[in-house]
Amino acid sequence: MAGVELRQLRYFVAVAEELNFGRAAARLLIAGPSLSQQIKALERDLGVRLFDRDRRSVSLTPAGADLLPHTRALLERADDLRGRARRLSGSQAVRLGYVNWLPADLTRRTAAVAQVHVDAWVAPSHTQAARVADGSLDLAVCWVRNEDLKRHGLRARLLGADRLYAVARSTDTGEPSAAPATPAMSVGDTDVLIDDDVTSWASWNEYAEELTRATGARAVRIADGAVTGPAFFDHVRRCRRPVLNSPKGQTTPLPSDLVRREVVAPKVYWTWSLVLRETEERAGVLAVVDALCDGVDADELGIHAPDAWLPADDPYALPR
Repeated sequence: MAGVELRQLRYFVAVAEELNFGRAAARLLIAGPSLSQQIKALERDLGVRLFDRDRRSVSLTPAGADLLPHTRALLERADDLRGRARRLSGSQAVRLGYVNWLPADLTRRTAAVAQVHVDAWVAPSHTQAARVADGSLDLAVCWVRNEDLKRHGLRARLLGADRLYAVARSTDTGEPSAAPATPAMSVGDTDVLIDDDVTSWASWNEYAEELTRATGARAVRIADGAVTGPAFFDHVRRCRRPVLNSPKGQTTPLPSDLVRREVVAPKVYWTWSLVLRETEERAGVLAVVDALCDGVDADELGIHAPDAWLPADDPYALPR
């Protein structure tokens, strides 16, 4: 029972009311396979089968019918508790740090639960995680590994994910840079920049080094901080092969002589976590975490697809 989550109970109620996984998934705004997996996980954790299903119909089992009213009552109590906490926490200030990405609707989603102050010091992932651990921040949006969470006494919730791509000279594809699409390529055929500045680029370097070992991509050592920014494009022009972009360059417009290449076999993802201290109990901080992370679905982001790649110690990586 320890593994049961409130969202799984909400999924159970939705399927019980719809008696159709497709309609329930549409109502919950999640993917059908993800809903099915969550219901199976709930059944496993509860130790009972909740639904009888075949290709044509879905029906509640006697155990499911018995548990449904109790589940509804539990969710009502949980909603009441959350509402009370939000009313109490609305005046609390929560300090949030980040690296280079924040949800576009952060203010809208958190305004009712706390006063979120976004810290002006934009710092690398490992620095922001350490600041949460030492109390300088309440929350941070960053990339972390399970090892980092354990070392700093933190926990993490999935907030988002970037799919990385390659940047190449337009002559590499034989197409003009204005072309709407360029051929996809294997990540093993890319170059990956790794910077000598381990203070600024520690997280990216760790990620990049594991990626090159796992996929056969070629590591290119640099010493000018050009993992992103205008100097990154200079490296692309000098390299013989397309260069994998970093999450810090996801939205930077490309110069006219360069093109974007989709990377496949595997598709490469960088995850963004919202991290907080393991001991955090303040209602305002916890309410902000729920406001930002509830409903974020790993399957919908693509990171659990069979052809997706995450570092082995990523908090959201499936067992290999």
